[in-house]
Amino acid sequence: MTDPDAIPAAAARQRTDGDAAAALAMLAQAAAEAPADAALALRHADALHHARRLTEAEAEYERAIALGEAGFDSWYGLGMARAARFAYPRAVEALYEALRIDPAAAALRTTLAEALFQTGAVDAACAEYAEAIRTGNAAVRAAALRNLACIIPGAPGADHAAVRAVRTAWMQAQPTAPRRAAADATGRRLRVGYVSSYFGRPNWMKPVFGVLNHHDRARFEIHLLADGDPPSAEGGFTAHDEDRIWSIRGAGNARIAAAVADNRLDVLVDLNGYSVPERLGLFMLRAAPVQLGWFNMYATTGSAAFDALIGDDAVVTPAEEAFYPERILRVPGSYLAFTVNHPAPDIVPPPCLAAGHVTFGSLCSAYKLTAPTVAAWARILHGVPGARLVLRNSSFGDASNRDAIAARFAQHGIAADRLAMDTPAPHLDFLATYGRVDIALDAFPYNGGTTTTEALWQGVPVLAFDGDRWAARTSRSLLCAAGLGDWVARDAEDYVARAIALGRDAGTPARLAALRAGMRDRLAASPACDVAGLCRALEAIYLAEHTAALPRG
Repeated sequence: MTDPDAIPAAAARQRTDGDAAAALAMLAQAAAEAPADAALALRHADALHHARRLTEAEAEYERAIALGEAGFDSWYGLGMARAARFAYPRAVEALYEALRIDPAAAALRTTLAEALFQTGAVDAACAEYAEAIRTGNAAVRAAALRNLACIIPGAPGADHAAVRAVRTAWMQAQPTAPRRAAADATGRRLRVGYVSSYFGRPNWMKPVFGVLNHHDRARFEIHLLADGDPPSAEGGFTAHDEDRIWSIRGAGNARIAAAVADNRLDVLVDLNGYSVPERLGLFMLRAAPVQLGWFNMYATTGSAAFDALIGDDAVVTPAEEAFYPERILRVPGSYLAFTVNHPAPDIVPPPCLAAGHVTFGSLCSAYKLTAPTVAAWARILHGVPGARLVLRNSSFGDASNRDAIAARFAQHGIAADRLAMDTPAPHLDFLATYGRVDIALDAFPYNGGTTTTEALWQGVPVLAFDGDRWAARTSRSLLCAAGLGDWVARDAEDYVARAIALGRDAGTPARLAALRAGMRDRLAASPACDVAGLCRALEAIYLAEHTAALPRG
């Protein structure tokens, strides 16, 4: 039998020499030969974790803890392994235990915060990031500030001032240029550059592709700065010979800024927002005379490096503009007007016609399932005793995430048999889930965007309310533009009351059937799908902003 005391050092030497597989094999053999050795179990778990054999690593960390190796390293490793395989509620349990053992472990808090966020505990996640900023080293503080800036608009407890303060702190940490690029007054076609990491994700880009396909190439030269895959015809993008597609994946902001300046782009439009916060640094370098944010913006960027953000009358009130260093420009209708150029299932009759009860549903991401959202949905289910709730998102591939949601509803007295939690599926099958939903319930304070457009396109009305921030009004924007403003409640109390009334009303099945009939034709004729009109409005903004940026005198 191998001397177990010598194994960890020998395995460490092999890993240092680059032979991780040999180190793992040595530790596996030693752990099998000494099954009661807790320290070996921990080292074996670490090696499995390093090899990305996460399920096995989790089991081995648990075995090490059961054998008595229950210190910080075991609980931290267990939490990290669970988080890496997206078992977020169980990761939170382990990471809290590690933090109890070592409250000074600031780096741990960033992983804990991410796991909390992914469970919908956004306020708690913000608190952990804030503590990491307060106590961590420079690298930890930077990472925590970045992530906090990303998630804070969806935190129920955050207000406009908090969002601006956090995002301003993040943007001020980015390199800046001493002055803005000069506007070109030669009268040539206006050069517009769009920056996105998601051109290759057509289901996310319905408003963007609608606009790009309608640009007037006689007046505008279009540049697509793609951080990921480029747009494709299969995704609904219509290519034009004059367009230029830049691959900027992996390129630094300074290099891209130099290319923007060299190519004399007049207007640079960010489509990412804080989905890709590092790329916001490109705009701090002021390579284009006009810099705008559109599409994935639903709060301030925190920086006047953006001349303006583009929204509509539904999402930002005049009084709220004081919390934006950027100007707010508004387009008619919805700033998210969309077109569907990818495959989608046919609309089917509302399931309540056959089921005899209303089925509510939401296909939003798990991080939008905040405590106020779950509480409101539980109240709705209590108010409509026969109703069911269908949920589906990518996190439900792990049983622990489904169990955690069921437990949260159970805390409100809702039995698990009233919930259906579907596992992930290809996009077409995912959309088919709407065939089992009568009424979609919007999440808050982070509404649906893509989720709302897809529900409507599948004939399912979305019940929302007029929230307290831009992120909480994106569904209002789409519903009002679609002629469905009566599905926007005044506030959260009215939202719950309306859902209960709809669920109990004997006339609801007939109303829903009539609504679904011809839904796509009505949508296509409404401002919600007027992508040509949105394109003309954006072009007018680009021209006006460029004119305003021209040198005077």
